[in-house]
Amino acid sequence: MAENEQPGTNKEGKAINAYAKYTGLAFQMIAIIGIFAFAGYKIDEATHHDTKWVTAALTLAGVFISLFIVIRSVRN
Repeated sequence: MAENEQPGTNKEGKAINAYAKYTGLAFQMIAIIGIFAFAGYKIDEATHHDTKWVTAALTLAGVFISLFIVIRSVRN
């Protein structure tokens, strides 16, 4: 082993940090979409809609918001 090398290379550390970052983003996406879908479901349930339009609209809004957050995070 060379003098300036250390037993855990910097490459491994960066790979673990990237893995943790993208895993966190996945959970964040799931949480955002789930919260929006749940809110839409509760609104539809409270208003007694036959067609669940509010659930669909809020779920779609959650998808777009989570994609925006992911794209913004990946850019940085």
